[in-house]
Amino acid sequence: MRAAVIDIGSSSIQLFIGEKVDNDVVLLEALKNPVPLGRHTLQRERIAPKVVGQAVGILEKYKQKLKEYDISQVRVVATSAVRDARNSGIFVDTVLRQTGLAVEVLTVGDVVYYIDAYLHHKLRKTYPIHAKKALIAELGAGSLDLSVMDKGFTQINAGLPVGPLVLKEMAGNLEGSRAEVTEALAEYLEKEAQQLRRMLIGAEFDDVILIDENYSAHLRTMVPRKQTNSLFYQLEPADVDELLAVLESRSEDELTREFGLPAEVADTMPSYALIAKLLLAVGGQKFIYVLETSLAEAILAQTLLKVELAQKYQKTNQLVSVATFLCKKYHADLKHAQHVARLAESMARALLGYLGIREEDVLYLTLAAYLHDLGLFVHNRSHHKHTEYIIGALNLFRLTDIEIKLIACVARYHRKSPPLRSHLLYQSLPEERQLLAQKLAALIRIANALDASHKQKISQVAVEIAKNQDVVLRVQSQGNLILERTSFKEKKELFEEISGNKISLQVA
Repeated sequence: MRAAVIDIGSSSIQLFIGEKVDNDVVLLEALKNPVPLGRHTLQRERIAPKVVGQAVGILEKYKQKLKEYDISQVRVVATSAVRDARNSGIFVDTVLRQTGLAVEVLTVGDVVYYIDAYLHHKLRKTYPIHAKKALIAELGAGSLDLSVMDKGFTQINAGLPVGPLVLKEMAGNLEGSRAEVTEALAEYLEKEAQQLRRMLIGAEFDDVILIDENYSAHLRTMVPRKQTNSLFYQLEPADVDELLAVLESRSEDELTREFGLPAEVADTMPSYALIAKLLLAVGGQKFIYVLETSLAEAILAQTLLKVELAQKYQKTNQLVSVATFLCKKYHADLKHAQHVARLAESMARALLGYLGIREEDVLYLTLAAYLHDLGLFVHNRSHHKHTEYIIGALNLFRLTDIEIKLIACVARYHRKSPPLRSHLLYQSLPEERQLLAQKLAALIRIANALDASHKQKISQVAVEIAKNQDVVLRVQSQGNLILERTSFKEKKELFEEISGNKISLQVA
């Protein structure tokens, strides 16, 4: 059983062809061709037509190699260089038209998902990662993708533009001696570390795991003074200082001759050492675990070995975990958020066909319900607008920018006016997503109204659709529902406008 993965990265395009043998993957072929995608995205925010053509030419050659091995299972993935380019859609479309290869542009959450599943499989006997609280950092040429995992559940996803390629480009624009440039880059990374610490407020982790495919293999020869196991290298602050001293005292040619570093690794190894120093500083750990693996290797293992996470670690539960953490981080009323989410889900599933929404759309409603009051952290005045901004700036597990914008809009419209032409985020959504946002907002308004007192007085809600298509909500409750009844009357207008029918509340 064979499969292949093509990884379109910031500085190269790689092809990995593997074969399943027992419960492992044997690599049959690995090809790597340099392409400056990341440099163009960094400098021009677009991938130049010449570079797109260069990428297409490489992919055509890889197709020939796939034919030689008779490979039918192939996945083509792209990360930050394509994801961050303004013309990423054009790049993906051009590749599809000219090569027939469909490119998956991965989010930070996608990257962490594949890495996490692979680590769980690979380290199951030596480091049970789903029993740990860990910060996982996957280093690519153009970015550092991070995720805080609490016993297998995501708390935070973040991407920092501090890959070795980025730092190399920055160093090329700095004037000064080699030591001065290194010091300036360290200062820049300390500023990034401060920002990262702010993002990690409220998150707890015991270990930091740094994953890369280009540098860790050389640490054993460059800093060889202690024993390590075959999977991990424990990198301490003293090791990083020693590594920086070695790098500063030798030219790139000397590094290649003495330690066998490939030219592209010798060129960016100082940046790698500084990034390792950043991770040590952020967590305050005595050491970080360094592991050599790659995104392509993880995806290949998933394809051939069916390496999957248990159902409890799948997308919906991961996103609810993230949402729960954010409620705690921003001091939102978690019980209210959870209750509104349950009521909204119950109504949505009963009205799928009635409103013309899909089961997969319910997830957006759930997340908007969890996050709708985050803006209170900023101010109680116009908090729905602050909520929209906070959600719009988040990096949510395996969700695209469009999906995050949709959730931000649904959360914003849980109160006050419905969408207007002056609302820029809403207007930036595709037309079909705008309509979906209104439908989901109509439901979150009613669910929020049914817990207006934040006392969770309504235990459950049943939805009935009359012959004339009017909707009746039958709720069970104990206690005074004056606030809920009044709020319901105020918040039902959008639902009635969208559905074209009346909605009423009956209390048992």
